Amino acid sequence: MAVKHENVFDADTGEIAGGEPVQAPANTVTRASNPNRKTQIVVVGGGAGGLELVRKLGAKFGRKHHDIILVDKNLSHIWKPLLHEVAAGSLDANLDEVGYRGHCYRWGYRFFQGSLDGIDREARTISLAPVNDDDGKEVIAGHTIRYDYLVLAVGSVSNDFGVPGVKEHCIYLDSREQADIFRTKLLNNCLRVSRAMMANPDANEQVKVAIVGAGATGVELAAELYNAAGALRHYGLEVFDESRLKVTLIEAGPRILPALPEKLSGAARHELNELGVIVKTDTQVIQGRPRTLVTSSGEEIDADLIVWAAGVKGADFLGHLGLETNRRNQILVHGTMQSVDDDRVFALGDCASYTPEGSDMPIPPRAQAAHQMAGTVYDNLVRSIKDKPLKTFTYEDKGSLISLSRFSTVGSLMGNLVGGSLAVEGRMARLIYTTLYRIHLIGIHGWMKGLFLMAIGRVNRIVRPRLKLH
Repeated sequence: MAVKHENVFDADTGEIAGGEPVQAPANTVTRASNPNRKTQIVVVGGGAGGLELVRKLGAKFGRKHHDIILVDKNLSHIWKPLLHEVAAGSLDANLDEVGYRGHCYRWGYRFFQGSLDGIDREARTISLAPVNDDDGKEVIAGHTIRYDYLVLAVGSVSNDFGVPGVKEHCIYLDSREQADIFRTKLLNNCLRVSRAMMANPDANEQVKVAIVGAGATGVELAAELYNAAGALRHYGLEVFDESRLKVTLIEAGPRILPALPEKLSGAARHELNELGVIVKTDTQVIQGRPRTLVTSSGEEIDADLIVWAAGVKGADFLGHLGLETNRRNQILVHGTMQSVDDDRVFALGDCASYTPEGSDMPIPPRAQAAHQMAGTVYDNLVRSIKDKPLKTFTYEDKGSLISLSRFSTVGSLMGNLVGGSLAVEGRMARLIYTTLYRIHLIGIHGWMKGLFLMAIGRVNRIVRPRLKLH
């Protein structure tokens, strides 16, 4: 068995220094006590909130007296609300992903690949698990990184609510890798049906997809699948069309899109029905089996592909870091976005739980909440370094928008955006939905490159294929 060594990242040299076999983190404490060392801010998680935060911190402080470090298990970022398009093949993730190494060079922070393995709050270090390649060979040894301030922005994972068989037989859409797996399986099934129809035109073959959870992800994926199915005939599957796709959307609650007003929820359901989606509300899944879902009424729903999109929670490891969490493994934070256990540790986005004073419910896990929290954490880190009073996070609900692919967009605008509440549909809703992604691009790239990437995106829609088929 290999002996684990204490490898502590030293911001002053920019290197990871290997030490003797671990007995105690004495070398870390000695280094942390150096009054001439740089202030080190470590952000774990390169999602929308974390990536925006390190960009702003890097641009603000540079590397002379501060060291900004981003840690993520992946090498690139893609906006999570786009994963349903990656899964359906409507979006080529290679064109939209952001490589952390190139981004960190541009904005003056450092990037370390690795998964968070633990936090030593007394020594102010985090430990990262080893990084292995596809063959299981160690590429990067496990090591520790010291911090003066730590920000956890690791997002969320799908919540299976302990339903038996879900982990084994359902596909999640939490990452680009999972979306790619779904797309490959989808295309293989479409090809199977297309070949069968060519051999026997009278055969009643279909690709059956079941989606559990009729929130934003489930509804948008259902619509995007029909958009992709309608385009496949132009890419070699001549006898395949929308009629060969059967999508069943399953929701335990009384209606789809519960975050939207009932009128808009009804409008979205009407659009899905027009596409051919079978919508089942008040239907609770109690078991997952191979190619089958079992409901509480005893009904069995057969499917070639099953997607679980019934809610989110914090990853399991968050409950083992020594920080207080709720029953969904989200880190409890004050209004300053600091952990209730440690003022040096901040959390934002889906992995954080903050209930504003006077409210019975925590801030919902949305992209807009992560974006706003990143702004508050940035302000409070700057204020902490300058020994100034910290700000309290105030959530401004901008509303919700749901894209039904090219067919329709519905949603509601709220708060300061319109001075009240406004239901929107059609072209106006689509324009605003597109604007949200543009705001994300500006947040992680800045104005100049963000606008440039928007222009490139318009060109790509003309010159690139409509679907990614490999």
